[in-house]
Amino acid sequence: MSRKTYSLSAVAIAAMASLSFSNADGAVAIAQDAAELAAQNEVAQSETEELVEIVPQQPVFVAEEVVQTLPVQDAASETRSEFEASSLRELVGIVDSEGQLTEQMRCLAGAVYFEARGEPLDGQLAVAQVVINRAEDRRWPASYCGVVYQRSQFSFVRGGRMPQINTSSAAWDRAVSVARIAHDGLWESEAADAVYFHADYVRPRWSRSKTRLTQIDTHVFYR
Repeated sequence: MSRKTYSLSAVAIAAMASLSFSNADGAVAIAQDAAELAAQNEVAQSETEELVEIVPQQPVFVAEEVVQTLPVQDAASETRSEFEASSLRELVGIVDSEGQLTEQMRCLAGAVYFEARGEPLDGQLAVAQVVINRAEDRRWPASYCGVVYQRSQFSFVRGGRMPQINTSSAAWDRAVSVARIAHDGLWESEAADAVYFHADYVRPRWSRSKTRLTQIDTHVFYR
């Protein structure tokens, strides 16, 4: 082989080698680019997943009325809270005895005044309780005045009328206060559910068939 031919061959070989190395470098570069692009895609996908908005679930509303159970408190207990007293005597002093009385309350206070104004306060309260209990019992008239004026029931009633009351006396003021206390249930009476009473110096025939509950001073109470 001549030197010229050798030279051309060498040039050709060098060119091919150069092309081969060039192709290899390109392939490597392409591979690196693909790897970087894949990595970028993974990062982008990861960021996209992190940026996904979390939508909260819609609240579920129950179409029912919410009812809260409250302790039951009757009107009498509410009234009691306005008159805190450690004794019946103290309560009588707190409760107002002045002011206009209804006809029914006047009948109740009148019964206390005429039947028990000389009795201790718990005895006066017991008399008022008997009148109230009778008014709530179907065996008797359904009002205080009806009970008081019922024929042959209270000895102070004469000819269907109540005697004149000394309304300026302390005894009347106490009777009014006691009547209001009994009517509003502000103090528990020893007479409880009694519907009869009599003085201890008499022994009426009807008392034999009744249940004796208590005696307060000179009055004995039955149901």
